[in-house]
Amino acid sequence: MLDSTVVEAAAAALFEAEKTRQQIRPLTLTYPDMTMDDAYAVQRAWVDRKVADGDRITGYKIGLTSRAMQNAMNITTPDFGVLLESMYFANNSTVVAADFCDPRIEVELAFVMKKPLFGNDVTIEQVLDATDYVVPSLELIAARSFRTDPESGYTRKVFDTIADNAANAGYLVGDERFSPEDLDLRWSGAILYVNGEVEETGLAAGVQDHPAKGICWVCKRFANHGVGLEPGQLVLSGSFTRPVVAKAGDVMHCDYGPLGSIAVNFS
Repeated sequence: MLDSTVVEAAAAALFEAEKTRQQIRPLTLTYPDMTMDDAYAVQRAWVDRKVADGDRITGYKIGLTSRAMQNAMNITTPDFGVLLESMYFANNSTVVAADFCDPRIEVELAFVMKKPLFGNDVTIEQVLDATDYVVPSLELIAARSFRTDPESGYTRKVFDTIADNAANAGYLVGDERFSPEDLDLRWSGAILYVNGEVEETGLAAGVQDHPAKGICWVCKRFANHGVGLEPGQLVLSGSFTRPVVAKAGDVMHCDYGPLGSIAVNFS
């Protein structure tokens, strides 16, 4: 495993990349023996820096759970990142594209917990029972390390993505809340429009056949460390579309049908 000095240096590099909007080379180029545990250690160190600066943890994002996302990223392993208070944007917000490195939008559903959830064998039924409400969401991702290194052509690995807080940079949620008991979550879908044109469509079943399965996965991942989900936390369950590039001037509108809509303008 990477020693603590290296972990802190890697986290500092990612922290500075976000601050200066200057991407760094994938960490696995410098540390080819990096493991998944190393990657999550870097992520934790990055989050600790954010919290030390006054931010607050509000939940988690689960990524790379759908074939659409796995194919887009050439990765087959799910991951998770940490949501922070500063990452929240209200529906119909204007977001400055230049504030983020390579910003993109993903379409998903978010679960807000009302009960603690912990264990290696959490079921879909237990997830739904522990959920206060489900709400449509858009995730703003930003790669603080290059997806493809411009000097070598090297493509970053899943460990680079994990260290980079699973590329999470922000999220928006819809204005209406829904009981999971009132929805057929597998058939909940969305149409993402960019500047009035349909760019992506998808069904939440694209997330491992049920969006709650992503939450089952993260509970199993956390259980090994004695950690679980807590009441009030918001969990992004995973995108069921590919990531869509966001540029200054883009107007994105995501229509979730009976679940409402989310809009974001990029300046």
